[in-house]
Amino acid sequence: MSNWSPSSWRSFPIKQQPTYPDQDHLKRVEAELRRYPPLVFAGEARNLKAQLAQVSDGKAFLLQGGDCAESFSEFHADNIRDTFKVMLQMAVVMSFASGLPVVKVGRMGGQFAKPRSSDTETVDDVTLPSYRGDIINSIEFTEAARIPDPERMIHAYHQAAPTLNLLRAFASGGMADLHQVHKWNLDFVKQTEMSEKYEAFAGQIEQSLRFMEACGVTSQSYRTLRETDYFTSHEALLLNYEEAFTRQDSLTGDWYDVSSHMLWIGDRTRQVDGAHVEFLRGVKNPLAFKAGPSMTTEDLLKLCDTLNPENEAGRINVIVRMGAGKVGNHLPELIRAVEREGKKVLWSCDPMHGNIIKSGNGYKTRRVDDILTEMKEFFQVHKSEGTYGGGVHLEMTGKNVTECLGGAFQITEEDLNSRYHTHCDPRLNADQSLELAFLIADTLKAARA
Repeated sequence: MSNWSPSSWRSFPIKQQPTYPDQDHLKRVEAELRRYPPLVFAGEARNLKAQLAQVSDGKAFLLQGGDCAESFSEFHADNIRDTFKVMLQMAVVMSFASGLPVVKVGRMGGQFAKPRSSDTETVDDVTLPSYRGDIINSIEFTEAARIPDPERMIHAYHQAAPTLNLLRAFASGGMADLHQVHKWNLDFVKQTEMSEKYEAFAGQIEQSLRFMEACGVTSQSYRTLRETDYFTSHEALLLNYEEAFTRQDSLTGDWYDVSSHMLWIGDRTRQVDGAHVEFLRGVKNPLAFKAGPSMTTEDLLKLCDTLNPENEAGRINVIVRMGAGKVGNHLPELIRAVEREGKKVLWSCDPMHGNIIKSGNGYKTRRVDDILTEMKEFFQVHKSEGTYGGGVHLEMTGKNVTECLGGAFQITEEDLNSRYHTHCDPRLNADQSLELAFLIADTLKAARA
């Protein structure tokens, strides 16, 4: 680490970065951000790493989910609350069925930047720079809106701070109390098959809680019955922003990126000799990287060695995103390489990014059946290899959106335009997310048996 610094990434090749027209303006904004208070604390990141180590050992399960890309226009307390509620629902379903604690990590409070497959976008013969997330430019298709603006990083910080404050309040202020499981359900999913299944589940939990109270185990005496740990994560894509929040911990002297508890590298920016790997190898946060069909065993092992040279449990999360029907072709050799070399990793499944399609009416969407299929394949491969598939990574929301096809609501292509609100990729709504939670719960229960 003697040759690493928070700015050493600047001398490495970099991908998926905006070109700011005014470099002096960019430097002023970076200097201002460096003076801002941290969004998270080093001790919280260490706590998450310890919990993820339990996941790596098969003693817990990771649920990571939230917006594809947070937007400035949809920033509202209700949206934060509803996504938090859905994740609580999913976690309690999985935990109650499997007997495993669920580590909850939101794609929230910093998920503002998005990698793009092309640097430009063309509409009606007009070509403009691609939208790269609200932290960089605006989604409006105008020349002025698509110019990268450094001031957007300050806006992102001022949205992330109250988001984190509200999530902490929800987690510790009573909303996460297990006695509230019936109240976590959202109005728009009532009277659906998933809602009825969840209500039956909630009734079993309530019955168990009454028995526990009769034995003297109450939410007043046990914090874990009335509160929960809730962590945040985002893709560390815009390194100007990440560097500004990289601070030295006063207790350990280690460097932490205090913009989020967990940070990940996408499938497009995971080059071992690239700037993103160089930056993240020096911070002590729990890290993750995406592993798509192009991931080789050689690159996987190099990433593990570079990002986790001490082979710490809980440090590295490999997020597998192959696409339905492709998991069996690619994942087994990656698992075998990791097992052969004795690398400590957490394996989780991103069944979203490999299953994007375009509907007949032009919407970017995903089929719930494809998402379910990839998840099943992920767990089946781990079962056959004798290893543990320990997590899931979802793009989801508590809003009543119609962005993914199928599910218990049976959303059709004709339904997509009714509530298609995403700024980037399509998200699961609460009903569809619960459907996945029950599948995961059944899988974990079978594995425990």
